[in-house]
Amino acid sequence: MTVLDNSPRQLDRDRQVAEREGLAITTVEGDMRDLSRFADESFDLIFHPVSNNFVPNVLPVWRGAFRVLRRGGVLLAGFMNPDVYVFDMIDSEQGIFDLRYPLPFDPTQFSEEERLRMFGSDSPLEFSHTIDDLIGGQLDAGFMLTALYSDQQNGPLGKFMPAYIATRAIKP
Repeated sequence: MTVLDNSPRQLDRDRQVAEREGLAITTVEGDMRDLSRFADESFDLIFHPVSNNFVPNVLPVWRGAFRVLRRGGVLLAGFMNPDVYVFDMIDSEQGIFDLRYPLPFDPTQFSEEERLRMFGSDSPLEFSHTIDDLIGGQLDAGFMLTALYSDQQNGPLGKFMPAYIATRAIKP
C-alpha cells in the first residue's frame, strides 16, 4: 500500500497506525495533482477520501489517477457536496443558513483576516468544485462510473441536505 499526502504530519500518523496494526506501507510526500513519480498502470485501487477540497483544480487529480490505475482498477473517491460551501461554515454550525458565497468556493478571494476566521491558523484552505468537475471530470478522464452515494453529516446542515458524495469508478 502506498499513501500519498502533502502533509508530513499526516504521513507520520499514517506510519504510526500502520506500525500499530502491523501493516506494510510506503509513504510519499507529494501533491495529488502530480502523480508523475508513479509509473503508468501501477495501482489496482485508489482510495481518495475527501481530499479534493484541498486543491483549487481537481481535474489533474482525475487524469493522474486514471493514468496510474491498471485496466479494471477502481477509484473510490469522496468529496464534499459543493453546495455546503454557499453557507458561512461558522454560521452553519450554529444553524444559520444564509446564502453567502458563490460557487465554486475559492478562499483565495478573501482577505487574510477572513480566511483566518473561516479556517484558523492551523487548517488548510478548502475549495469547492462544480459537479461537472467532480463527476464529469472523472468521466472525461476516461473512468466509467459504477456507483454514486451521498451521506448526511451530523449537525444542523445534515437535517437539510447530504454533505458528502462518493463515487466508485473503474478504468475500462
